[in-house]
Amino acid sequence: MRRRNLTLAALAAGGTLAMLPGAAAWSAERYPDKPLRLIVGFAPGGGADALTRIIAEGLSKQLGQQVIVENRPGADGVLAAQATSSAKPDGYTLLMGTNTAMVAAPTLRPTSPYDPFKAFAPISSAGQFSMFLVVPSSLPVKNVNELLAMVAAKPGAYNSASSNSASELAMLQLLGERKVVNARYKGDMQAMTDLLGGQIHMMFTTGTLAPSFVKEGRIRALVTLLPQRSALLPDVPTGGELGLGKLTITPWAGFFGPPGLPKEISEKLSQELQNTLKRPEVHAQLVQQGFEGYGMSPAKFAEFFRAQYDAFGATVRQHNVKFE
Repeated sequence: MRRRNLTLAALAAGGTLAMLPGAAAWSAERYPDKPLRLIVGFAPGGGADALTRIIAEGLSKQLGQQVIVENRPGADGVLAAQATSSAKPDGYTLLMGTNTAMVAAPTLRPTSPYDPFKAFAPISSAGQFSMFLVVPSSLPVKNVNELLAMVAAKPGAYNSASSNSASELAMLQLLGERKVVNARYKGDMQAMTDLLGGQIHMMFTTGTLAPSFVKEGRIRALVTLLPQRSALLPDVPTGGELGLGKLTITPWAGFFGPPGLPKEISEKLSQELQNTLKRPEVHAQLVQQGFEGYGMSPAKFAEFFRAQYDAFGATVRQHNVKFE
């Protein structure tokens, strides 16, 4: 009764429940009691949109509340990120953020659109996009060491392709000081066409493209950027297995909220997202999309986020990379 009287007195004085002792825990226990909005920075029908909708459907079942996907394409995901950052920190507006908006935009643009460590609250990883280093079958190399030796023997004689910042910087990490001419493409499919035709010698490509061409024998996959072997191409080793500890950049996705998101809500959301990613039907659909889904606690995800940001920035500075 005393707690109830205090609550009524505070409300009569123009206060809010959040100002009262125990109110945050109370709201976290009842959260969520209405639909959530999950913003993704890419258009409907694309890879990021597809995996966001798969996870949103699973999370809806997990929470017992509808999770509505909202597409805000444009500016490499920056518009969606800004919409999330400015939202009320009540746990009802979330961002499916990728390394493009959360890492590439702040490090590659002359003026950063935001400080990613102040403008967002990390909640959980969603997982990593499968990415493989591939070469045409006509190239006389069977593994990464043979490829690196071939490149070192003839500096500038070979080329690579990239269609996004993660694939280009991963290639730079792999090559180190070895000289290869990089060609930038607007999409992976066009780059893959030229690789199949022999005009391109190597590229990091996604799990949606590589498997079928590998199984047809038209390209060879030498290493995956995933932390474990992919079910899509289980014979392809990881960088860790090959002793390539320098391969730290990988395309990933994760969940963020606005700054000031209460810890209780962030931790509850993180746990529910982790449980969602373990649901068999969600896992199976993500694998078909070439995506390895797994969650993390807010603290672990914040560490991962910082490590990716630092590695990205260090590679950009080391190689003086400039993007248009």
